[in-house]
Amino acid sequence: MTASRIRVAIIYGGRSPEHEVSLRSACSVFEAMDKEKYVVIPIFITRLGEWYQAPSSADSFINPDLFPRNKRLILSPDPCHHGFLKIQDDGTVARLEIDVCFPVLHGMFGEDGTLQGLMDLANIPYVGCGTLASAVGMDKVIMKAAFRDAGLRVGPFFWFLTSEWESTSDSIINKMKSRGCALFVKPANLGSSVGISRVTKSEEFEPAIKRALSYDRKILVEDAIPGRELEVSVLGNDEPEASIPGEIISHSTFYDYQEKYLNDTAELVIPACLPNEVCNRAREVAIAAFKAVDASGLARVDMFLDPSENIVVNEINTLPGFTSVSMYPKLWEASGLSYRNLLDRLIDLAFDRHRQKNSISTER
Repeated sequence: MTASRIRVAIIYGGRSPEHEVSLRSACSVFEAMDKEKYVVIPIFITRLGEWYQAPSSADSFINPDLFPRNKRLILSPDPCHHGFLKIQDDGTVARLEIDVCFPVLHGMFGEDGTLQGLMDLANIPYVGCGTLASAVGMDKVIMKAAFRDAGLRVGPFFWFLTSEWESTSDSIINKMKSRGCALFVKPANLGSSVGISRVTKSEEFEPAIKRALSYDRKILVEDAIPGRELEVSVLGNDEPEASIPGEIISHSTFYDYQEKYLNDTAELVIPACLPNEVCNRAREVAIAAFKAVDASGLARVDMFLDPSENIVVNEINTLPGFTSVSMYPKLWEASGLSYRNLLDRLIDLAFDRHRQKNSISTER
């Protein structure tokens, strides 16, 4: 890189039920970035999927509906364009070149590999996991299979599709009844606890399934795992590092969207009060989970410590929250890496991975 400031496009918003979470995360990233080192270009995606260049101010994230919609953008898949095409008011097209993208999108059409694939086509460096890891990390069923194949412990689960529910709903309900424990019913491809229900009675099964089906065609049903809920942040590419573990102590039925983002009643215990052996094991499991999905850049691994002190991996979040109360940056701060320096590391990792990918031959 030259001595000039690095042009960073923060991409936020998006076509996802996690749209509001993205706004809060992106605002935190924007405010923490070193403006002497970076030219920060906010790129807002509306709920309809329209892309706009937003003013470089916090208001673009706090009240994105208020800035004028006169800078429509297209992320060009043509590597020669080096970024975006700006559609001018007179219909002409101009370039908006960038050095690196920092996607701060949660859920579908941003965290699921779709955006990552587009950036790969455009040959643009970007922060976070690649297309494969993002897609696997979004689909909780495929994710759990990857963990299991890597020798990690996962809780009992099964899954089904909308078409199966429509044709064999009685069989699915009976399978849930046979579990004999509390269950979680989840959309397979969503985060931030959107669409999730904890059910303990048979009359709760069908409403929970219908709620989850409103968000996805693929539904995951998991046994509730008794124990402590731990989270570990991971940072790196081929040689990732793990933060100290933190613990979530929920004061709700479970750690749901309401408690995460609205009520702010959960306790985040950092560091988690754990014996050194358990702490080290949690970090090892987090790195193993990161590698199991071929992750890069960053991820947060969520796990349970059951009463027998087994570590049960719940999921990996390949674009974890970056809000002021989010565990990912808080765990790194407690591990000795400040928020601002964390952002620098993530951008450096994006360039490192991009150089590595571009060293691969495309000729036969």
